Amino acid sequence: MNDVRFRLADDTDLATLVRLRDDAARWMLARGITDQWQPGQLDEEHFRRSMATGEVWLAETGDRVAGAWELWWEDEDAWGPQPPVAGYVHRLMVDRGNAGPGTGSLLLRAAEHRVATTGRTLVRLDCLSGNTRLNAYYLEAGYRVVGHKEGKPQPVGAPKSFTLLEKACGRTAAA
Repeated sequence: MNDVRFRLADDTDLATLVRLRDDAARWMLARGITDQWQPGQLDEEHFRRSMATGEVWLAETGDRVAGAWELWWEDEDAWGPQPPVAGYVHRLMVDRGNAGPGTGSLLLRAAEHRVATTGRTLVRLDCLSGNTRLNAYYLEAGYRVVGHKEGKPQPVGAPKSFTLLEKACGRTAAA
């Protein structure tokens, strides 16, 4: 995975982002993770709004997309009002057809590096409380549980309960 390049997504990437999200949802469903994401929940307008208020990043290898993630600079729905010390990672998605093992970790490290380059010192994310596999993944990546949020509003559907995780980052974080 040494040939991975990262770039900000733009309007020409909207259909790709929707496909990545839907493919990730189908992958979860096939593994019995039924309460996280569903195909068809997010459309191009969702990603357009995310690009307008934060950043949406694509990872590419060769001429193919390997994955993507959203990076927000605030997340009051989950974390409440906060000083500007963190970046918030959302919708980390790997294209399982184009990406090799370890791509998710590579994307997460790139997001951490991006946050560090802004001078912010924390990377935060939330994970559906009932998704034990994904919670364990983030713990193994060096995140620590710092709280829980019951009834967090969702872009589509009923509010859900989440585990809040964070990790310190520094200017030495590697992408």
